[in-house]
Amino acid sequence: MSKQFWLLKSEPNEYSVDRLKKDGQTGWSGVRNYQARNFMRDLMKLGDGVLFYHSSTKPAAIVAQAEVSREGYADPTQFDMKSDYFDLKSKPEAPTWIMVDIRYVATFPHPLSLAELKKTKGLEKMALLQRGSRLSVQPVRPEEWTIILGLTRTA
Repeated sequence: MSKQFWLLKSEPNEYSVDRLKKDGQTGWSGVRNYQARNFMRDLMKLGDGVLFYHSSTKPAAIVAQAEVSREGYADPTQFDMKSDYFDLKSKPEAPTWIMVDIRYVATFPHPLSLAELKKTKGLEKMALLQRGSRLSVQPVRPEEWTIILGLTRTA
């Protein structure tokens, strides 16, 4: 299977690109949506490209590039009773929730705001820009990836 591309959303007050840069890599834990879980479990592969998106901020924007550094594995927060993401129904022998690890690649010279993305030819069908799109893990088409990386090279 060829390289795939993804967009991962994070609120900067929860986990920012600056923290990812400092940490170098992180586990993408706490996802509690079945469709997003299925992407991480079934489709995200080592080396896949990741767009890091800051949500719930002004402006909401794609701020960096990362890559998948570890394929799907059991999210340990589902078994931690002290975690906000504890899931009583999850069992270690049959985990419900999966996570991946991502590695920092680069911060973009300028954030690519939602407004800028909406005005960009070729991104009209991008999952992020569709009405009601709220998933924290979304696929990105190869042509969208290319357009977005091109936008980061222009000021």
